[in-house]
Amino acid sequence: MQITSCTKRQTTFSSLDAYPKTTKSLWLAYSKEATTFKIWSPTAATVKLNLYKTGNNSDVFETHTLKVDEHGVWSKTIQGDLNGIYYTYQTYINNSWLTETPGIFAKAVGVNGNRAMVLDFDTTNPTNWKNDQYVKLKSPNDAIIYELHIRDITIQKEANSSFSGKYLGLIEKETKSPQNVSTAIDHIKELGITHVHLLPTFDHYSIDEINLEKPQFNWGYDPQNYNVPEGSFSTNPFDAKVRITEFKMMVKAFHDANIGVILDVVYNHTGRKENSNFNLENPNYYYRFDKEGNFSDGTACGNETASERKMMRKFMIESVKYWATEYHLDGFRFDLMGIHDIKTMNLIADEVKKINANTLIYGEGWTANESALPEGNRALKKHTNQMPQIAVFSDDLRDGIKGSVFEDTDTGFVSGAKNTEESIKFGIVGSIQHSQIEYKNVNYSNKSWANQPWQAINYVSCHDNHTLFDKLKVSQPNASFDDIKKMHKLAIAIVLTSQGTPFLHAGSEMMRTKNGEHNSYKAPDSINQINWNLKAQNEDVVRYFQNLIKLRKAHPAFRMPTAKEVQNKLEFIKSENGFISYQLKNNVNKDPWKTILVIYNAQNKAVTYNLQHTWNIAVLGEDFYFEPEKIISKNLKIPRISMVILFKK
Repeated sequence: MQITSCTKRQTTFSSLDAYPKTTKSLWLAYSKEATTFKIWSPTAATVKLNLYKTGNNSDVFETHTLKVDEHGVWSKTIQGDLNGIYYTYQTYINNSWLTETPGIFAKAVGVNGNRAMVLDFDTTNPTNWKNDQYVKLKSPNDAIIYELHIRDITIQKEANSSFSGKYLGLIEKETKSPQNVSTAIDHIKELGITHVHLLPTFDHYSIDEINLEKPQFNWGYDPQNYNVPEGSFSTNPFDAKVRITEFKMMVKAFHDANIGVILDVVYNHTGRKENSNFNLENPNYYYRFDKEGNFSDGTACGNETASERKMMRKFMIESVKYWATEYHLDGFRFDLMGIHDIKTMNLIADEVKKINANTLIYGEGWTANESALPEGNRALKKHTNQMPQIAVFSDDLRDGIKGSVFEDTDTGFVSGAKNTEESIKFGIVGSIQHSQIEYKNVNYSNKSWANQPWQAINYVSCHDNHTLFDKLKVSQPNASFDDIKKMHKLAIAIVLTSQGTPFLHAGSEMMRTKNGEHNSYKAPDSINQINWNLKAQNEDVVRYFQNLIKLRKAHPAFRMPTAKEVQNKLEFIKSENGFISYQLKNNVNKDPWKTILVIYNAQNKAVTYNLQHTWNIAVLGEDFYFEPEKIISKNLKIPRISMVILFKK
């Protein structure tokens, strides 16, 4: 290996893994007296730093050449207070100057993310930020997660927002639609959920922040600057400070309502390939390649990152820690987590739990295509037992309830499919080992994959694929609206009474539709927006959601923290096509109710259920009996396509 720092002379290495590593901080170090700039680029012959007065449309006013150490870290300290100065790095590699880059550790950027900015972060903190608290949980499955896209919530005019589609719009209080229903954060608080999950809210490529007067939509799964909030959700993307301040204001407003904030993170690929910020610093280093030397594409997005490589692992760990500390985030959802290696995911969990023991960490336990990472090393659903602090989405329960997301006409338990009961039971117990489940009959798993029940993220719909309402409509085209509504309610009832960690798609509480669009990642607002008229039209469904959440929060029996408790205290009573009943016994998890009987009837007819004892009714069809109590004995008629919950004190 030849090491040289001679100007414009290339440093070469035998392989990407042979690059020198560093444990040094690569973050910009700012003080009012001086700022130190750093970039890791072992193969660069030289690196220069360009300073600008603005984030765009201005010329370089000063250029500096950086000095390199033996680990490939280029740095320069400049005296004086540079707060508000924009900058870029430029590397000279393979006898040419690459395009300017803000650097992968940029914490503040100007419009469209092309230039980073030096910033005094103390000036970005909202009032009382130092006393802001993470949301506390006794067990991860005490969380009730609500997945949303910031723009969707307030972009419809009926949201009546002063900041449509913005961070500040999401948290604006006392907003009501023309039909006098609460919108934005007031609506979220009314539901009773515990955590909001934000679709990618780091800086991404898709939205042109210079032309925001033109409607633009994207989910945001095309990362540009990983450590900076997205500018299009701010009131001024041209000023690098504004998006940071407003993001923190958003987090603070949710925390003040005792609602945690989870960020959807997309470290598995970059929105661009050759010209990504990774490649403008270190061509090829951060990516995987196939045997022919082409970019590996396990993400189906044109590239995949190499989490197992030392400096990519360092970047991921430090990035997650940064979001947790600087922005007080309560959790992270890892997109296509199966692209990442198990060791890196466990290290991330270890490190972030040191900052906040209540941090929720979960991800998609799959890849989109075949990956160059050996399967045994992948953070897949079937390897959850090797990731004791991480939860994974249960596609078993998702498709068991409503049918395959990949086949429009496929049905599930609530929509009339036969032989789905074991998949539902597997979801009920939180994907753990349970003696009453026949694993050979579970749709996607022939054995348990969770160590503890909270490790299963139980859901029936999310931003991907059809909304629950649209899926039920397309798979049961002849069903009446009233029957679709019954299926919809039963689907969510199963999620919210199961032992895993429940996850709800924003708008599902009002039977959200995307007009049949199953992949709305760049569809217009007319498809993606929350239609607040539906909240008034489907007020009974909203109320049903609220009552389910209230019930779950009041009764710890539905959220046992350990597999042992579930194995000992959850007993299935009856299971046949379209019908499941089970009981939770002995005041489990200190529940005030001694025994709870849960019955799901997905059959197209009422079923008479024989009761051996006298029971109190908690839920019967549409009705919740919080007070006063209603007693039943002998026989109970279970309405068609509904859930019943009975209890004994």
